Amino acid sequence: MKCPHCLTDFHHSEQRHHIETDQDGAWGYGHCRCSACRRIIIRLFSAKTYSPNTRLWSADTSSRLIRPKASGRPPLPADVPADYSLDYTDACSVLADSAKASAALSRRCLQHLLREKVAVKPQDLAREIQDVLDSRQLPSHIADSLDAIRNIGNFAAHPMKSQSTGEIVDVEPGEAEWNLDVLEMLFDFYFVGPARTKARRDALDKKLADIGKPPLK
Repeated sequence: MKCPHCLTDFHHSEQRHHIETDQDGAWGYGHCRCSACRRIIIRLFSAKTYSPNTRLWSADTSSRLIRPKASGRPPLPADVPADYSLDYTDACSVLADSAKASAALSRRCLQHLLREKVAVKPQDLAREIQDVLDSRQLPSHIADSLDAIRNIGNFAAHPMKSQSTGEIVDVEPGEAEWNLDVLEMLFDFYFVGPARTKARRDALDKKLADIGKPPLK
């Protein structure tokens, strides 16, 4: 498995413990330790049956990570500024508990990003997205994905998503996850990609300087 703390792959042997059984099934918790970072991983799970005599469980019917509280998404690169990464991380951390809350956080983060990086005129999110698309500054695959936020979220039927981005309202299936996917694309375009290009350019300039050549223009 991949450690949710450090994202390192490791072989684990989970210790499973029975808590209690009710009409919804047998409940238990499991824990193991990452061999790389040595942190404990704990999850709550349920199964249809558990036999106390043999300590055998049927197949899991549900599972939720308790420690760490994670979304299964890798952490953002350090190149993403904190005022965006904090909202994104919060949106990821509440996704399993409330897709509505996660979507509200990601919509707010998206609006902040568009206003700061694209300098769109402050208005409702749907119109701001359209302004970004009209500017044609995004690659087509990112522009199409950004445009899909309005369609997947059904903004026409839920105008509060656009007019008050932090409002917690009902979400469509997959909407919260799509918002996070699009934010990752935009972060890569506006922050991670340029930082990677600069690092490569700086490395090349250093090599040129080492052999007495002028830097790139």
